[in-house]
This record gives sequence, C-alpha cells and structure tokens, in this order.
Amino acid sequence: MAVVQWDAAPAAHDYPAAADYLSLLFADPVLRAELAQQLGEAPIMRYKAKDLLRASQLPLLTPDNAHVAADLKQIRKRRALSPVLLVRGDLLRGFPLQIADGYHRVCASYYVNENTDIPCRLIDVPTGQPSRSGPVRRAVRDAGEPSVEPASGSSGSRPAGRATSGGKGAPTARRRKAAKKTATAAAPSETAT
Repeated sequence: MAVVQWDAAPAAHDYPAAADYLSLLFADPVLRAELAQQLGEAPIMRYKAKDLLRASQLPLLTPDNAHVAADLKQIRKRRALSPVLLVRGDLLRGFPLQIADGYHRVCASYYVNENTDIPCRLIDVPTGQPSRSGPVRRAVRDAGEPSVEPASGSSGSRPAGRATSGGKGAPTARRRKAAKKTATAAAPSETAT
C-alpha cells in the first residue's frame, strides 16, 4: 500500500489560491488579507482525511477527477504533497470547516487510506467584539456565511469539531487587536456609503 508523503510547509502558490477561494466567502478585503496572513503563520497540525471530509461536509471526489488523479499519481511516484490550508468551522452556527486549499489532496489521501494523517494549517475566523454590528461580523454576515466565535484556549490546540468546556471563549488579545485594526481600516469605507 502506498504511503502519502508530505512537504514540510505549504507551497507558496497555495496561499493565493486559498485567498481566491476565501474571496467567495468573505466580502471584506481586509479580513481576507488577515486570514491569508494567519494561514501563513499557523502551526502545522495533523488531521485524518476522513475527519476533514466529514467536518467540511464536502463529497469525496472520484479518483477519475483530473486533480485527484494527478495527486494519486504523485503519491504513487512517492512525491510529497503540499499541506492543506483550513479555516475552522462552527458546528453551532452551521458553518462547516472550509478547505481553503487542498480539497483534491484530501480526497486523494482518502483513497490511499481514510486514516491518512494530513498536515494542515488551521485558523479561526477573527470575530472581534461580541457585537453583531462590528465591521468584521458585518463582512462575514454580508458574505452569506455565519460568523465563527474563537475557541477558548490556544487556537488549533484541539481537533476540529470537538466542543470545549466552559462555553464561548473570550477573544485573545491578539484577536482583539486584529479586530480593532480591521474595524479602524473598515470605518472610512462604511461612512462613505
């Protein structure tokens, strides 16, 4: 049986691809830039192929899909695949895990072994303050997706989909600072309309 080999870090071209995908979900360009930057800084974590597909609610693409077939060929040749870029979902708000880049690689890995450990960079959507009227939440709401609350504890320290004890976690100082920066940057465009 083949074993999937992985690069140490995502390829440089994976980040613009992820940003393009996220532009379909988030209208705010400042938020998209922040998410892309966070994806570049997030630590590598590992999740099973089957869990990524379940959490994302995406179908398993067939092996004859051109991109899946290309990744399966890479695996057979023992060439390393690029880690996957993810945005954590929120089960309570009906927001599934987003595979910002690497959907085909997840599917190809599943065909090798559904329990393949896939290296990922996983981030949370910064939501700022609890007010639903803030620019970050408004951008998320305008994009047609529910907003996601940050998890309590360190981001990415637990597998996706597990509930935390203690309810909603308070935003970390870094997230509050980023949300404030986003709100300041977005304020002029909101008053101009």
